[in-house]
Amino acid sequence: MKIPFDLETVLARIEKAIAAYPKAAMFDLYERGFTTLFEQLISCIISIRTLDETTIPVSLKLFAQARTPEAMLLLSHENLVQLLYGSTFPGQKADTILGISKTAAEKYNGQLPADFEGLTALKGVGPKCANLALGVAANVPGISVDIHVHRVVNRWGIAKTSQPEQTMVFLQKNIPQKNWININRLLMPFGKNICTGSLPHCSTCPVLNYCAQVGVTKHR
Repeated sequence: MKIPFDLETVLARIEKAIAAYPKAAMFDLYERGFTTLFEQLISCIISIRTLDETTIPVSLKLFAQARTPEAMLLLSHENLVQLLYGSTFPGQKADTILGISKTAAEKYNGQLPADFEGLTALKGVGPKCANLALGVAANVPGISVDIHVHRVVNRWGIAKTSQPEQTMVFLQKNIPQKNWININRLLMPFGKNICTGSLPHCSTCPVLNYCAQVGVTKHR
């Protein structure tokens, strides 16, 4: 028997349930000291279609060489591609990172604009990375929806969307702004380790009594 969905209770239970699991990559890197908006945005670019287990070491390898737009521009394209090896599309990401660095250095005196419109105006920066970087680095409320967040909220039954972009718009309209940053921080590791794509751990899920289990035919 399901009970009425209560977001505050659900997020509090998830916070406890994921404590033993690795943090989402951007939040992990922030705790390691990579706190600037530039570093967070670059790490998010690296993370595109790349697992956190790869995103973190690749980011650390890159930041050992360059942590500012000016330092990044001293790297050759070839060197940058080598540093990005392991992530998907390293050549394309090198182009994006050098473009962001050039704009930051020439237009913004080395500091990226801490607003959604300014970041999404940069070539290669989409809503997901803009919101995530702003939330983590600048505490600017934003919702970043990856495949895990998209799956979880639709499985709960609070959203009925077919694409992550639609889910982002829905959540922005329907959940309190104070919870926006926590959506990715909590639901990414929750979706990766508990509410998994196949055979989710429903029998031990801390929020099962709130979840409609939409689309779940088999579970653990």
